Amino acid sequence: MSRLYNPITKALLASAMLLPFGAHAATVLKMAYADNSQPVKDALQYIGDAVAKKTNGEVTIQYFPDSQLGGERELVEMTQVGAIDMTKVSSGLLESFSPLYGVFSLPYLFENQESFYRVMDNKDIMKTVYQSTEAQGFAGVGWYDSGARSFYMSKGPVKTLADLKGKKIRVMQSETSIETMKLLGASPIAMSQAEVYTSLQQGILDGAENNEFAITIARHGEVAKFYSYDMHTRIPDVVIMSNVTKSKLTSEQLTALQEAIDESIELEKKLWKEEMAKTRELAQKDFGVQFFEIDQAPFKAAVQPIYEKLKGKPQVYALYEQINKVEQAK
Repeated sequence: MSRLYNPITKALLASAMLLPFGAHAATVLKMAYADNSQPVKDALQYIGDAVAKKTNGEVTIQYFPDSQLGGERELVEMTQVGAIDMTKVSSGLLESFSPLYGVFSLPYLFENQESFYRVMDNKDIMKTVYQSTEAQGFAGVGWYDSGARSFYMSKGPVKTLADLKGKKIRVMQSETSIETMKLLGASPIAMSQAEVYTSLQQGILDGAENNEFAITIARHGEVAKFYSYDMHTRIPDVVIMSNVTKSKLTSEQLTALQEAIDESIELEKKLWKEEMAKTRELAQKDFGVQFFEIDQAPFKAAVQPIYEKLKGKPQVYALYEQINKVEQAK
């Protein structure tokens, strides 16, 4: 586990350890999160507002936003031990805690956004995924749309597989994402989001893959002007809660909290759609970014070996087949 390195973190951990088991009076839950798009921030804030109303103030949420307590991995580790109650992280990161989360990093798993929503809102599928980390001290309690990940480049657009050959592309620290880039002919480089801008600027990277918010919020559009819609993955964000937190709340309070989270998911979907339209316009107008539609077929064909290998991972393959059934039952 990473060293819990700052005074705020140490204080939170100490306070968590002093909580009396089964205490249910006026409870303040600590929620921390790293840098996020506005739709996600608004959805997380909604949870606090809604749960306070639903419990008549018995449960409130104290926020530690914008990486105040560290990056996403540190926040997961703090949630594991109950130093914080909740956080929101990429499911790509959670793959290193449970292999089931790796299914969302599979390339071209979802046909479109509608198909993605249908699967993510399926409680039978998601219950299995959410509970797969319970032995590690936390479980998933909700998800948010994080868009489709596509390529953006500094020197020219990706229109065909040949345009990716040998190109140095930033990916998340995800085994599946790294393998995907290799099969597409690129040279994957795993690094934190915070390092991408400078690496693109200095030529350490030729490009990266993310949703359109990276172009504007992270200002990557200043150093990468070519965005190609191959939409190889739709990797959701996931809200997780510490097992320790369950001992702080009554069953009624837990129900109210889950209702608030479920409502925030619907809010985030609406806000995401609205904000994404504005973001693309901003990227073109203020950053001079060009957008390209491409033929996905050759890209899909190139990554098929990933699905062959998946048969060697029975649990993940079973989840993949379950997702496929939901997708096909349109």
